[in-house]
Amino acid sequence: MTYSRILGTGSYLPETVLTNAALAERVETSDDWIVSRTGIRERRIAAEDQQTSDLAYQASLKALESAGLAASDLDLIIVATTTPDMVFPSTASILQEKLGIPGVPAFDVQAVCAGFVYALATANGYIKSGMAKHVLVVGAEVMSRLLDWDDRRTCVLFGDGAGAVVVGPSDEPGILHAKLAADGRYRDILKTEAQIAGGELGGTPYLYMDGPAVFKFAVKALSDIAEKTLAEAGVAQADVDWLVPHQANLRIIESTAKHLGLPMDKVIVTLPEQGNTSAASIPLAFDHAVRNGQIQRGQTVMLEGIGGGFAWGALLLRY
Repeated sequence: MTYSRILGTGSYLPETVLTNAALAERVETSDDWIVSRTGIRERRIAAEDQQTSDLAYQASLKALESAGLAASDLDLIIVATTTPDMVFPSTASILQEKLGIPGVPAFDVQAVCAGFVYALATANGYIKSGMAKHVLVVGAEVMSRLLDWDDRRTCVLFGDGAGAVVVGPSDEPGILHAKLAADGRYRDILKTEAQIAGGELGGTPYLYMDGPAVFKFAVKALSDIAEKTLAEAGVAQADVDWLVPHQANLRIIESTAKHLGLPMDKVIVTLPEQGNTSAASIPLAFDHAVRNGQIQRGQTVMLEGIGGGFAWGALLLRY
């Protein structure tokens, strides 16, 4: 039987750093207020001429280099994003052109902050079924363009960036199990409702979030799905070496780790320096931990994310 495993990782962060102190000059807030409620100290902001596909391209090059493969070795591209370059074509198709590999199938996945877990689970299915051999999976976002910079409840939370992995076949299990979920009944607590009709923009183009409702839902949903994923995979909590969670809020991360019985020194946290980068946050954190030597080959890692939809998921892998 063919299994899939992660062959290489990569990431990219825009050059511009927006600190809490700089934010406090444009909106009524402070570094202490932001840190105490979120754990975030700074975030990266894409340049005006940078699109999601540009960030994705840079992360993809690093992931391919890490995997020891060329772009021509790929036979599928999946991009998880909620901030595409345009309505259509897909950001994955634009990334395919930038990589110079015409003909390779490419599509986007839209599950907001859970998008990377959804995309990686999809890649796993393609490889295990024999429909693909080498799959590029990217989470990329320019969330800063959905923000109302006068709304301190949301503008302090998000940042831009991209992370990528190359997934390939293996004789031994790499991706052990994935579990996905969604519930559209909660769509109104986290959304950007803008829509194009008749040549005009309808609805609010800014991100809206009911913070307390999101927090309450996220803590329970993430804890439950992580527990179910481990049970279905037949893996004990004690056997998990690392948790790589979606980087949304430090209190949510701490709550999930506590539920899994993991100390915080076994949790990868990039939130203070990057903020919430939506679908990019998990691959950004994963690549960071691989490159600094925290996550090593043979270790068992839990990825989990939750975002608007509501959509959420967990994926267990042996790196």
